[in-house]
Amino acid sequence: MDLKKVGIVISHEYSTRVQKKSFILITILTPLLMGLLIVVPVLIALWGGNEKQTVRILDHSGFVMPYFENSENVTYEAATEGESMDAIRAAFKDLGIYAAVEISEPDSSGNVTVDTYSKEPLNMDIKTTIRKNVNKAVEERKLSRYDLGNLDEILADVKTDIQVNAMTLTESGEAKKDSVEIYMVLAYLMSFLIYMFVFMFGSMVMRSVIDEKSSRVVEVIVSSVKSVELMMGKIIGVALVALTQFLIWVVLTFAIVAGVSAFATPKLAEEAGMAQAVQMAASSGGIHPDDIAEMMDASSAAAEEGGDGIFDIINQVKGLPWGYLLGCFLIYFLLGYLLYASMFAAIGAAVDNEADTNQLQLPITIPLIIGLFIMLHTFEHPSSQLSFWASIIPFTSPMVMLARIPFGVVPFWQLALSIGLLIITFVAMAILSARIYRAGILMYGKKSSWKDLWKWMKQKN
Repeated sequence: MDLKKVGIVISHEYSTRVQKKSFILITILTPLLMGLLIVVPVLIALWGGNEKQTVRILDHSGFVMPYFENSENVTYEAATEGESMDAIRAAFKDLGIYAAVEISEPDSSGNVTVDTYSKEPLNMDIKTTIRKNVNKAVEERKLSRYDLGNLDEILADVKTDIQVNAMTLTESGEAKKDSVEIYMVLAYLMSFLIYMFVFMFGSMVMRSVIDEKSSRVVEVIVSSVKSVELMMGKIIGVALVALTQFLIWVVLTFAIVAGVSAFATPKLAEEAGMAQAVQMAASSGGIHPDDIAEMMDASSAAAEEGGDGIFDIINQVKGLPWGYLLGCFLIYFLLGYLLYASMFAAIGAAVDNEADTNQLQLPITIPLIIGLFIMLHTFEHPSSQLSFWASIIPFTSPMVMLARIPFGVVPFWQLALSIGLLIITFVAMAILSARIYRAGILMYGKKSSWKDLWKWMKQKN
């Protein structure tokens, strides 16, 4: 293989793509969209619920209504004496209320039933508030039957909120305070970006091969460049485009998020409260609801302790080994891309148009999708046997290993074995793909099958 000719192809692929208007637009717009995905939940928490709403309550029980307290955006008003729910429903629009609530008389067990009426599906915050207040009223009324003195003091004394301090033991035996939620968010972002980039840029290589083949330009190119040199040049050229785009995205996304956060954080702490911000941000990150609850509890505790817990989280984020994490990300991105791009290039050479690639792409996309699902399992079980083997097997390791690395559970030998197998698999797949590429790039008018691809792979010359 003539490295000089490969370099010429790489230079042509790189310069052609980075000068396109579509590349410039995507490079600029993508970090804006990514920044918005991170910032919008915070902005919603700040300005999202400012509409004033009124809820009218018809309390037949006679003891629940006092438990409702007005908030900044919701007013709870008692129905007038003698007013029925039928009358409220008939005059719903004229009353200008958002919802009506009817609380029944208590049954023999002291329980009540609650019916709500609204013109649109009931707001979840209001529904939760209604359920919480009614439950509290019924529970305290039941407790009052036992004639316990100082009931409020007893309940206040009994109520407990234990915070769990998660400590991880280092190799030297020292205890280090960790936040699993931070690792989960980081693992999710790194793994999903690998999945997205590998598929996106691998498909880019395939489309480039198809375009040149369908326009017959490749016939001119292969007269002076070997097919394997052309294939490797395309793969490496697009890889450099991907790295350029990724680094620009990182810089721009960080600048956007940092700028908006500097503006929004003081207002967020003052108006919305840290717990709501954590809930909104965690939900946008795809975190399990149970973990969101834990994050909110931790945020509430931090607020009660004067904000020390918040600074602990910030310090933990700053203390992460960002150089190591970024290095692992780039290694697995490049190797994962090279592995899958070589297969995508072979498929592009075997077909005449993009419509014929669907059947041939299936064996390539299935490992990617399987890796994505195992990645979700790895968030909660980074040391399980499934997570271990999926992080070693080359076709799933780029995603699954990056889901394990932030948790600090990957020994060096596992990392080295995973990277080594990924390199060996790429080299083997590149050789097989080069054979398919060499045989298929100049073949027209025949829809290639898996039988054809297998025959081409066995050809040595």
